[in-house]
Amino acid sequence: MGQWQTLDHTADLALRVWGADLEDLFITAAQGLMSLITDPTRLRAEQTRTLELTAPDVETLLVDWLNELLYLSECHHFGFAGATFHTLNETTLQAKVQGGPWPGYTSYVKAATFHNLAIHRTTSGYETELVFDT
Repeated sequence: MGQWQTLDHTADLALRVWGADLEDLFITAAQGLMSLITDPTRLRAEQTRTLELTAPDVETLLVDWLNELLYLSECHHFGFAGATFHTLNETTLQAKVQGGPWPGYTSYVKAATFHNLAIHRTTSGYETELVFDT
C-alpha cells in the first residue's frame, strides 16, 4: 500500500505520494487528498460511481482524477473511500469508485494543480509531489 506525506508550501497544500504501481499511486493520492479536506475515518464505502477519464499523459490523468473526486465531493456530497480500476494506464482510467455521504470539510481545496508535477518511476514503484490550490 502506498504512502503520502504532507509538505510545507508557501500558499497552498502539498503532498508527496508513493505507490507500488500506478493504481496504488492514484488511490494513495486520492486518500491523501481526502485527508487534507475531511476526516477520512468518517468516509464509508456505501455507494459506487463509475469514472472514465482520458488524458494526453499520466500527469494530466492524475490531476483529472483528483479534480473529479473533488467535484464529486463538492457537487454530489460523495466522499472517496476506495476504488477498483478496470483500466489504468498512462492515458486512460476506468474505475468504480466507492464512497458515501460527505462528512464535511476540515479545510478547503479548490483544485489539484500542475505546479512542478512529474510522476517518477523508482525502484520501488512510483512517486510524485502534488500541489493543491486552496
